[in-house]
Amino acid sequence: MSDDAREAYDALCCWTLGRGDATFVHQHVVDAYAAQSATPASKPIGIVFALVGLYLHTERGRDGRFVQRVHMALARRRRDWPVLALPEARGDVTARDVLAAPEGPGRDAAIDAWCASVWDAYRAQRATIVALLEEHGLA
Repeated sequence: MSDDAREAYDALCCWTLGRGDATFVHQHVVDAYAAQSATPASKPIGIVFALVGLYLHTERGRDGRFVQRVHMALARRRRDWPVLALPEARGDVTARDVLAAPEGPGRDAAIDAWCASVWDAYRAQRATIVALLEEHGLA
C-alpha cells in the first residue's frame, strides 16, 4: 500500500476512535485495511481475523463490538491459523474513498461499502472463515 493509503487509513482511525460510538465502527476500518493491504509476509492471524470481521459485518450484520469479542474468543482458543491465498485485486473501495465521504451517516455508509468491496474480493475464502467460526461455536 502506498503512503497515501496509509495516511488515509490513519486519518480514518483518528476519526473512528474519536467517535466513541457504542457500535465500535473502528473495528471495521481495521479489518478492511488489514485485508486490503495484506502481503505474503503478513501474519496469518491478521488476515484471518480481518476476514472474520468482514464476514461477520457484511454477511451477518454484526457491529464492531461483536466482532471484537469474537476476535478475543478466537485468540483464546486457537494457535495455528490457516495461511490464506491473497487475491490480486482487493476491492475497488479504499480508505481514501471512505475519507472523502462526508462525516456522519455518509462516511458510515462508505465504511460499509469498503468492507463489502474487500470481502467480495476474498469471496474464495468464505468457506474457510465460516468453518473456522463454526468449529469454535462462533458462527
